Amino acid sequence: MTAEITKETQTKMDKVIEDFKHKLASVRTGRASTNLLDSLRVEYYGTPMPLNQVSTVHAQDASMLTVQPFDPSMIAVIEKAIRTSDLGLNPSNDGKLIRLPIPPLTEERRKMLVKGIHEAAEEHKTAIRNIRRDANDRLKKQLKEKLISEDMEKGGLDEVQKLTDQFVAKVGELSKHKEDEILKV
Repeated sequence: MTAEITKETQTKMDKVIEDFKHKLASVRTGRASTNLLDSLRVEYYGTPMPLNQVSTVHAQDASMLTVQPFDPSMIAVIEKAIRTSDLGLNPSNDGKLIRLPIPPLTEERRKMLVKGIHEAAEEHKTAIRNIRRDANDRLKKQLKEKLISEDMEKGGLDEVQKLTDQFVAKVGELSKHKEDEILKV
């Protein structure tokens, strides 16, 4: 019984870590990465669509991204979406292709990005703690219904706490690594 709960808990916490990694991949680090545009959505015939579903995104080199829409009539819409996003990029197009020069990060922008990473890390740590709370509640409920013994409950609670500590540390580690990457000039 307790092993089942800890296994489910670990699976849920793994998903939180994957979400955090995905979020970190879309944070700009001063060099061109196609992940930078992952969170961008554009209106496509009245429906908001992820940019990578209406165009091809390439990193030409360390300081240039190119976006080629599948439908050339979408070029103005995509350009506007990039311009109005909080990415701080200035697109230019030649009618078929949008070029995105990636400017070097300013010190102020680096600090803003690090602050955003800290906020995301805290949200994900909270999500992990909420998963822990749910698992603990389930263990206590099983004890109350006499499905498990007190020793089994204590062992389960300890196991869930170990998982929580492990995953919170992993979020901290990922956050620190990304912060170092951003602050490195």
